[in-house]
Amino acid sequence: VQLQASGGGLVQAGDSLRLSCAVSRGSLSPRYMAWFRQAPGKEREFVSAIKWNGGTTYYADSVKGRFTISRDNAENTVVLQMNSLKPEDTAVYYCAADERIILSSIRIPRLYHYWGQGTLVTVSS
Repeated sequence: VQLQASGGGLVQAGDSLRLSCAVSRGSLSPRYMAWFRQAPGKEREFVSAIKWNGGTTYYADSVKGRFTISRDNAENTVVLQMNSLKPEDTAVYYCAADERIILSSIRIPRLYHYWGQGTLVTVSS
């Protein structure tokens, strides 16, 4: 199973970007899929997650109200719509999935089994 992330780019503050993460080379029945990000010199941090069955969503406080996560069950794809981007959103964004992770652990990157390759988002001021 592979996760393929796409959609990053260079934008100005206030702009929007849409990241996608598709499951390829196999099937996956995730319990949760999530987005994390990692800025240079910083640890990987939780951005957002979605429960695959039911669609309940979760966000880091820093992106709440600006980012929206959604999923397409039929296409096995998760999308992160990012609006009102800020320079501090600049990072490599990674999608992740796991079939067994529980709610209390969704913000912990090391507990996810599957990872995408990362897509760079750069927000200029």
